[in-house]
Amino acid sequence: MFTDSTSEFTPFRLSIIVPSYNEHLTILRVLDALLSLDIPGKELEIIVVNDGSTDGTAELLESFDDSRCVKVSHAVNLGKGAAVRTGIASAQGSHALIFDADQEYDVADIPRLVTPILSGRAEVVYGNRMSGFGTVHPSLWHSVGNKAMTFVANIMFGSAISDLHTCLKLIPMPLLRSFKLDENGFGLDTEVSAEMLRAGFRPFEVPISYVGRSKEEGKKIRLNDALRCVFVLVKVRLRPVTPYGRRNRALTPRVHTSTD
Repeated sequence: MFTDSTSEFTPFRLSIIVPSYNEHLTILRVLDALLSLDIPGKELEIIVVNDGSTDGTAELLESFDDSRCVKVSHAVNLGKGAAVRTGIASAQGSHALIFDADQEYDVADIPRLVTPILSGRAEVVYGNRMSGFGTVHPSLWHSVGNKAMTFVANIMFGSAISDLHTCLKLIPMPLLRSFKLDENGFGLDTEVSAEMLRAGFRPFEVPISYVGRSKEEGKKIRLNDALRCVFVLVKVRLRPVTPYGRRNRALTPRVHTSTD
């Protein structure tokens, strides 16, 4: 078990952050699926951040009514990273999970990410698309690019993770809020992973399914985002790095469910 046996337990509550920009075709289906999740303890909140959408997403969210869903809006589009940071600031849970609104990821994978946290086997859990059991990459360059970025991160931080840019990152809230996060765009995905590695933590990786969209279907990531990710890795690596054996375990509290 990773955590100190003398630590007090914290009630487990999952905060799922859903950044959304012009996703009117999928947003309600994603929210319905998330709210129907059967997770241990049943403690769940959804924080959906409408990032200045102009396609009717805002109107759909306005009509969506569920007490477990917190709705936050940006007046203008600020970027995925800004939306996620807004979601983190609003979250009340013990752990946070980012989930995209475009249906590239499968809601059914989420309970399997939670299980290692509750059993005490993991401090941080990542969904790994590279060894997923139902994965579609939209292009060779998408797959090769992610593997190359992951390799560079592993060299920089002396780690051995498999999927640097997976969206499904389950992270204790105290640890997540200890990170220095300032990226507004897609670079935040890189920044979160780099900060985690810099803090000496290593994710417990769980295979997940993934069906990537093409540019024509609405994929928003471009080459300049990949270049930005390299910059983010270097930026974070220039700060002091904590070895794995000296990570601050107080930032990953032990949890229990309300049914325990």
